[in-house]
Amino acid sequence: MVSVNPELKTCKRLQRTLKKTVTFSGIGIHTGKQVKMSFCPAKEGTGVVFKRVDLSGEPIIPARVEYVCDTARSTSIGIKDIRIHTIEHVLAAVKAYKIDNLIIELDNLEPPIGNGSSDVFVDMIEEAQSEEQNSHIPVVQLHKPVYFSEGDIHIVALPHEGYKFSYTLNYPNHPLLDAQYYTASIDSNTFKSQIAPCRTFSLYEEISHLIDRGLVKGASLDNAVVIKNKTVFSKNGLFFPNEMARHKMLDMIGDLSLVGFDFHAHIISVRSGHPANYAFAKKLYHYIAMETT
Repeated sequence: MVSVNPELKTCKRLQRTLKKTVTFSGIGIHTGKQVKMSFCPAKEGTGVVFKRVDLSGEPIIPARVEYVCDTARSTSIGIKDIRIHTIEHVLAAVKAYKIDNLIIELDNLEPPIGNGSSDVFVDMIEEAQSEEQNSHIPVVQLHKPVYFSEGDIHIVALPHEGYKFSYTLNYPNHPLLDAQYYTASIDSNTFKSQIAPCRTFSLYEEISHLIDRGLVKGASLDNAVVIKNKTVFSKNGLFFPNEMARHKMLDMIGDLSLVGFDFHAHIISVRSGHPANYAFAKKLYHYIAMETT
């Protein structure tokens, strides 16, 4: 059993789930495989879990940091040889809408990519509508900074009344990505209008290398932004001048939801991606949690 360290201050709110089941079908960006995904209401205390309904016994993998098994190009969770890939876009929307209890059913190993953002998952949540449940959940208040640094990658969580992110994107040798910045307090309205539409992106040199290796089989300009020198290739152009920094924030919101606790903080990040987000999520988890038996 895991509970909040009693030295940390907490407030409480009612847990939330969805009112009904909703479904979406599409392809996975990395596997290129067709997949049907359903968001299903869950009882209090369930947490957010993924269920592989295509496998014998319909195994369940909790969306928590201790089940992360790969962060190379996206965030994957697994138990033994069972995997769920590219979960961050789904979890970002679930976190922004404060959905605490949810069963995410999949009939393949990767959620559908949609248009490369969180738009479709926001639509699913809003179609299903959320509702409060009878039990409360603690919301942790940080009382000191928690930080992670590795080379030129830095992340810090500062005590803050609310949930806020500030992200700096910096590719020093690339003219379009030399410096992008975005900051926002996260709630469902801000996430829906300012962050959820922002699509995954890649440098042309990176994606051509991945294609040569037989990866990103589901990628196209329908679900990704590709950048070559000073040219941006995308469907309908960029949605925001700093869309790439906003997408990195989207990824981070999803990755840090794996901490498994609701907490208030101002997260400031410079150049972080999935590996650093995962390392920082582990630090936050150990800061917040107290193991009991």
